[in-house]
Amino acid sequence: MEINGFAHVFLRVNRFEECIAFYDQVMPELGLQAVHRDDAFVYYIGGRTALGIRRADPKYSDHPHVEASPGLEHLCFRAPSREDIDELHPFLQRIGTNIVRAPEEGPWAPGYYSISFLDPEGIRLEVNHVPGKGVFAEGASFNPAGY
Repeated sequence: MEINGFAHVFLRVNRFEECIAFYDQVMPELGLQAVHRDDAFVYYIGGRTALGIRRADPKYSDHPHVEASPGLEHLCFRAPSREDIDELHPFLQRIGTNIVRAPEEGPWAPGYYSISFLDPEGIRLEVNHVPGKGVFAEGASFNPAGY
C-alpha cells in the first residue's frame, strides 16, 4: 500500500472561539470549507485534506501549546505554487496573524519555499511549495536544518 496523504488532522485548543474565528478566515484562503460546526468542534475539508478544531478538555486549560514539547510541532499545508504563498502573506498580515517566517526559500529541499505563522493557540502552521520531485529528485537530499 502507498498512502496518498493525510485524511485529517485534529487540533485541540483552549482558545476555541479565537481559533475558530482565525481558521474561518484562513481555511477558505487555502481552499478548505467548514462542513460541520457545533459548540465544541469545527471540521474543514478541501484539497483531499481535512482539519478538525476541537475544544480542549477544560481540565487541560492551564496547558499551553509548546512547540518543542511532545505532540504536534507544526502543521504544513502544500501549495501549488510560490505565487500562492506570496499572495497568502499580505492576507495573513491584514488579519493580524503572528508571522514566524515571511515567505522565503529554505534548505529543506531543492526549491523549498514557505511561510510560517501561528494560530491563536500558538500552534505553528506552515504553507510550502516544493517544485518537481523535491527530495526525490535525482541528487537531492533532505536537510532537516532549521526544523
